Amino acid sequence: MGAVRPLPDYLVRRYQGWKATTYADNRAWYRRLAEDGQHPRAMIISCCDSRVHVTSIFGADQGEFFIHRNIANLVPPYESGGGQHGTSAAIEYAVTSLKVAHVIVLGHSICGGVQGCYDMCEGRAPELEASTSFVGRWMDILRPGYQRLPAGDDAARVRALEKAAVLVSLENLQTFPFVETATAAGDLTLHGLWTDIAEGGLETWDPAAGDFVPVGRSSPP
Repeated sequence: MGAVRPLPDYLVRRYQGWKATTYADNRAWYRRLAEDGQHPRAMIISCCDSRVHVTSIFGADQGEFFIHRNIANLVPPYESGGGQHGTSAAIEYAVTSLKVAHVIVLGHSICGGVQGCYDMCEGRAPELEASTSFVGRWMDILRPGYQRLPAGDDAARVRALEKAAVLVSLENLQTFPFVETATAAGDLTLHGLWTDIAEGGLETWDPAAGDFVPVGRSSPP
């Protein structure tokens, strides 16, 4: 444990500022959250990327979203048996225990994980091909999306792969038995989103259109 150190001073000061302002002004709300437990309406699976601020995009408060983040907002296929399945465990808890009404997969532009997957599949990132690469083996989940990419230049194909990551995750979500049961009963809906970091745009997968469209312009059901 020799590498563990006290929290940096700038984070200590930020915490103290939050405790003296935001927390102090909403003390009763925080206590209610603690006493009543969490009852989020939606789970959001997003990327670890620090530029993707899920609660800010939707103007959400504490307690509204059950958020799980991983590299490139990926959901692996359902797999029973042993092993460490952090993403699968989070989905199981959200659907079976918290009874969320929606699971949302949120992809984004300029995703480093997606770029890494593209480079790996193009043979340009041998370090990710190594069996010891955690990132590479995680990004194997996205290989089916790469294999379906249309022809084009690298920039366009990487952008397409960012959106394919959302679709692959939605496909894999539906392999979980408890997700299938909840969606069939009408208790759960699945949604795919992609956000443009630079422009602040938000697109949603529209099954009727077979494409991502700006939020608010999706086809009627």
